[in-house]
Amino acid sequence: MFFLRSWLAPRRHIRTFALLDRFGLCRAFRQSAQAPQGLGWIEVNQQQLGWLHKPLPNSARIAPTETHLAAVKALAA
Repeated sequence: MFFLRSWLAPRRHIRTFALLDRFGLCRAFRQSAQAPQGLGWIEVNQQQLGWLHKPLPNSARIAPTETHLAAVKALAA
């Protein structure tokens, strides 16, 4: 029964984020369905351990997308 339910349930898309310090160096990675709270987290297209303690390549960054909630707030204002 559990297998059937997990097969039919929609899966949440896991996204990858990198934490940049004030100098632009990568300090940590995190994978989650939602963006982490706090400053310095940006979405990246993949996780490379070689990027730790180094600047991220520009090709790694994903442009932020506007969420539905943000669009609703903008229309309400």
